[in-house]
Amino acid sequence: MASAPIRRDASTPPAELDPRTRRLLNAPVVPLLLGMAWPNMLIMLAQASTGLIETWWVARLGTDALAGMALVFPPVMLMQMISAGAMGGGISSAVARALGRGRRDEADALVLHALAISVGLGLFFSAVMLTCGEPVYRLLGGRGSELQAALVYSNVVFCGTPLLWAMNGLASVIRGTGNMLFPAWVICAGVVVLVPLSPLLIFGVGPFPALGIAGGGVALVAFYAGATALLLWHVGSGRNPVRLVRVPLHWAPMRDILRVGAVSALTSIQTNVTIAGATALVAASASVGAVAGFGTGARLEYLLIPIVFGLGAPVVALVGTNIGAGRHDRALRIGLTGGAVAFVIAETIGLAAAIWPEAWLALFSTDPAMLEAGATYLRIVGPTYGFFGLGMALYFASQGAGRLVWPLCAGALRVVVALGGGWAAFSLGGSLASVFAALAGGLVLFGVVLLVAVRAGAWFR
Repeated sequence: MASAPIRRDASTPPAELDPRTRRLLNAPVVPLLLGMAWPNMLIMLAQASTGLIETWWVARLGTDALAGMALVFPPVMLMQMISAGAMGGGISSAVARALGRGRRDEADALVLHALAISVGLGLFFSAVMLTCGEPVYRLLGGRGSELQAALVYSNVVFCGTPLLWAMNGLASVIRGTGNMLFPAWVICAGVVVLVPLSPLLIFGVGPFPALGIAGGGVALVAFYAGATALLLWHVGSGRNPVRLVRVPLHWAPMRDILRVGAVSALTSIQTNVTIAGATALVAASASVGAVAGFGTGARLEYLLIPIVFGLGAPVVALVGTNIGAGRHDRALRIGLTGGAVAFVIAETIGLAAAIWPEAWLALFSTDPAMLEAGATYLRIVGPTYGFFGLGMALYFASQGAGRLVWPLCAGALRVVVALGGGWAAFSLGGSLASVFAALAGGLVLFGVVLLVAVRAGAWFR
C-alpha cells in the first residue's frame, strides 16, 4: 500500500542542540537504531529475567506455588508494562520532543513531573492490589492453596510497586535523551545481585530466613530499591543531558506526558486483559496443571514485550526527536525499520518455541498436564509472534509521534478476536487448541492493522 503524503516542517533545528540530539537527527537510520537498541535489549532481557529467575526457584516449591505465581503474573506484568512501556513511553516521548525543539528548560522541568506522576500512580496501584487482590485472583480462577500462594507473593510485590514505577520513570527520562547504556548498566547490575538473593530468601541459607514464595517478592523489591537509587543519583548529579531541578508542579508538563502515557496504558491493559481472560477460560475448564502450563507458555509471549521494548525505546526517542524537529519523513522511516527488525526477532523466537516447546517448558516443571497445555499453546501461537513484535514496535513508534489512536484500535480488535473467539470456542465445546487459535488470530490482526495504518500516514493527518 502506498504511503500517504507526509507533512514536512521547513523549520531547522536550533543551533544549540547538543551532540547527542544532533546524532538522532542526522545519523544513518539502521546503524543508529541497532546501536541504540542493543544495550536497551540487554536491560529489558535482564529485567524480564528477574521474573523467570523467580519462577524457576518457586517451581521447586510445587505446582500450587507455580500456579499461584501464574495468577499474579498478569497484574505484575501490567505494572511493568504501564510504568516502563506506556507511561515510560510518554515520558521519553515528551523529553525527546522537547530536546528536538531545542527547549532544554522544558525538558528539565519534565523530570520532576515524570517522577511525581510515576510515584503517584505507583502508590495508587499498590493500594488497589493490596486491598482487592483476593477478588482479582478469584476472578482469574484461583482457588485453595494456589490462591493463598498468589496472595502471599502479590502482597509483598505490590508493597514495592511505587519503587518499580520510580525506577522505570527515571530510566525513561534518561532514555528520552538517547542514552540507553546507563539504565542498561543499572538494571543488569541489579539482576546480578538478584540471582543469588532470590533463592537465599525463598529457601533460607545461613542468616537468611526461609520465606518461601514471599522471599522471591522481597528480593524483587530490593532490586527495585537499589536501581531507583542509582538512577536518581545519575539524573540529579548533572551527568544527564536533562537534569532534576526544583520547579513548581503544574499541568502543562504533566499533560505532555499523560496525553501519550495514559492512552498507551490502555494498550498495555488490552494486552494483559487478553492473557488474563485466556487464563480465566483455561482455569474454568481445565486442571491446575493446564493453568500452570498455559501461564508458563504465555510467559514467553510476555518475554517478547521487554525484548521488543529494548528496540522500541530507541524508536520512541528517535521518532520523538525527529517529529519535534519537523523531520517527518525520517521519523516514518525509523518507525517502519523498527517494525521490520522487531518482526524478525519475535518470529524467530516464536518459531523456535513452536518447534521445541519442551525446551522452554521443562525449565519450570515436568508435570505432564502442564507440559501438554504449554506445548499446545506454543505450537499454535508461537508462529504468530512476529506480528506481535511488529505491532508492538509500531506502537512504540506511535508513542514517539504522539499519535496513539490506531494502536488503541488495533489492540481492541485483538481483545475482541482473542477473547470473543476463545469464549465462543469453549461455549461450543471446543478444546484448548481452539482458544489458542483465537489468541493467534488476534496477534496477526494486531500487527497487520497497525502496519497498514502507519504506512498510510496516520501519524501526519
